[in-house]
Amino acid sequence: MKWFERKIRRYEHRRWTTDDNRRVQPFEWGLEHIEGGAAESNPPEYVRQYARHAIETSHEWFATTPPPDYRVDGENALTFPSSIESAWPENNIVHAQIFPGKKNGAAVLVLPNWNAKWHGQRGLCEWIQRLGITAVKMSMPYHDRRMAKGHERADQICGPNIGLTLQANRQAVQDTRRCLRWLEQQGYKRLGLLGTSIGSSIGYIALMHDEAIRAGGFFHISTYYADVVSQGMTTNHVWESLRHHVTVDELREYWAPISPMPYVERGLGADRNCFMVYGKYDPTMLPELTEQMLNSLRRHGSNPRVLELACGHYSLELRPFSYIAGYQMLSFFRRALGNPR
Repeated sequence: MKWFERKIRRYEHRRWTTDDNRRVQPFEWGLEHIEGGAAESNPPEYVRQYARHAIETSHEWFATTPPPDYRVDGENALTFPSSIESAWPENNIVHAQIFPGKKNGAAVLVLPNWNAKWHGQRGLCEWIQRLGITAVKMSMPYHDRRMAKGHERADQICGPNIGLTLQANRQAVQDTRRCLRWLEQQGYKRLGLLGTSIGSSIGYIALMHDEAIRAGGFFHISTYYADVVSQGMTTNHVWESLRHHVTVDELREYWAPISPMPYVERGLGADRNCFMVYGKYDPTMLPELTEQMLNSLRRHGSNPRVLELACGHYSLELRPFSYIAGYQMLSFFRRALGNPR
């Protein structure tokens, strides 16, 4: 089947090259984006200590409260203020799309992939909706309607600015939890979460820190944020800037709070209901990293449901992979959310 693997890898590379707006941005420590860091004279040590403290106190670091108001317009678009005020006002209003299912039934919060568009993953949400489950698709920080003026990509949530990347991912987790609080206010008690790529990273961390989430489904999952950035095909322009200033080990430590692995190693969420789908030929989130994540989960008492497909990152969207993964994921949520506790 080597010919098939070569075909998939060629497709992955071709899809990657179609995005011609990737730019190597300058490296920055970005201490102004994290608490108390603006005046620090030793950025590496400050970020190292900050990251360690964030992990130790992660329940507080990711904590948030419901916003003063939620608004829903006539087109089922939900908006509310983010709990973190970034330097870009347009990013500080969270936008989400509602696909209503049965009132007061089950609901799934959908977290899309990096640089997803406003209408991306609409078909997936409609599939969920057909099951009678309400789907809410949240725009990630710096994406689509939240994109910073003058930018074409969401480089703030994954870029060579150390502090800003930390802030943006923390913001994404807190925004996720605010969306969940809105669903609870609407009467939904059986909550699930579905993430794709960076949405999986955000979603997994939210799952570990929010007891309201009954089940988490993830398309593509990995260990450390730094491992994906330094080894993945779609982030090589980010690593090109970083590699002249930090090692992989250093970056792994700096970005540990926004990585799934530290929370697995702490045994958080060992009893949570998970389904993880990944590609055998994924050049973006390498399958060996996924295997490391799965092995760690099992060592710490978790037994996630797993589906490996003979595809890559982009090619998961192709038939038959999209049908197989979609059917299995929807079946998972139907079982996990089908009956009240």
